[in-house]
Amino acid sequence: MEYDQNKPVHAGPEDGWHGVVAPDSRFAPESGRYHLYIGYFCPFAHRANLVRVLKGLDSAIDISVIKAYPKGKPGWSFPGANGPNDTYEGSTPDKLFGSKYLHEVYFRADKDYKGKYSVPLLWDIKEGTAVNNESLEMLRWLQTGFNAILPEGSPERNLTLYPEHLRAKIDEVEQWVTRDLNLGVYKAGFVTDQAAYEKAVIAVFAALNQLEKLIHKNGGPYVLGKELTELDVLAYATTVRFDVAYVQHLKCNLGTIRGDYPVIHEWLKNLYWNVKGFRETTNFKHIKEGYTKSNQDINPHAITPLGPYPDIESGVNLDFASIKPGCIAHPAVLAQQKNLPDV
Repeated sequence: MEYDQNKPVHAGPEDGWHGVVAPDSRFAPESGRYHLYIGYFCPFAHRANLVRVLKGLDSAIDISVIKAYPKGKPGWSFPGANGPNDTYEGSTPDKLFGSKYLHEVYFRADKDYKGKYSVPLLWDIKEGTAVNNESLEMLRWLQTGFNAILPEGSPERNLTLYPEHLRAKIDEVEQWVTRDLNLGVYKAGFVTDQAAYEKAVIAVFAALNQLEKLIHKNGGPYVLGKELTELDVLAYATTVRFDVAYVQHLKCNLGTIRGDYPVIHEWLKNLYWNVKGFRETTNFKHIKEGYTKSNQDINPHAITPLGPYPDIESGVNLDFASIKPGCIAHPAVLAQQKNLPDV
């Protein structure tokens, strides 16, 4: 994935925001200058918030957290939008403006905006405008954009998720992980046509089969071996939601992570339990209720299933060589997997 640094920050009401925080630029790195709007239910916001925490920017960039539901016609809301008793554990008020709805923040940046009122959204307090609302772009430049304000020689300043010697492989894998897994679950879950659903869900499990094979080949504990990369962030944000939301709600039920992918399962548990930032940015209540109580077309009664239990299992086996990789052996899945680049 590449982002165009020469792209206009915001080309007009139909466009999102594509600003980049970097030294000697319009958006210079400063502690307290920027504010990040997120929802814990959203995997795309999860990417940006996770990199924020991994880079040690918790105190430099504060967050406001929208409620997981309801979405409704006005869009995502903050606590208090529907009165003083409108509370939701883990969400926060809009700390900058006291807005009731997220769209109010967007209209502060462009009163004629016609795009989606989505998270993540990075706001520049100094200029009073939006900086960026594209998670893949933020995933890349958040790794370096604030290095100047981090302590010299600190692990957080030195951390890069896109190391030069792995860039070719990251770019190759990122294409099918993003297309078939990150976006694939939505293609499967929100279509209204049987053939389109089957095409999408087959691609999802072909990607999971391939991810299982890739992690095993590289020996863990991360997707490409010993170094944490963007691929871990991208795959984690989807797989940590898979069993608790996507299997049931988005009809991705050819298999589960815990039941069919032992390598991914250990990789996932290791990130959650052992790597600082992953557990802290994961909220299963928001995840489960964000899907089941805000998509009335799919779940009109807004009933949230109790399972699976637990949300994520404990105990981690880092001896990946001892684990026999799993797969979903559906003939169409195996045929689709052959179309993916070899690991």
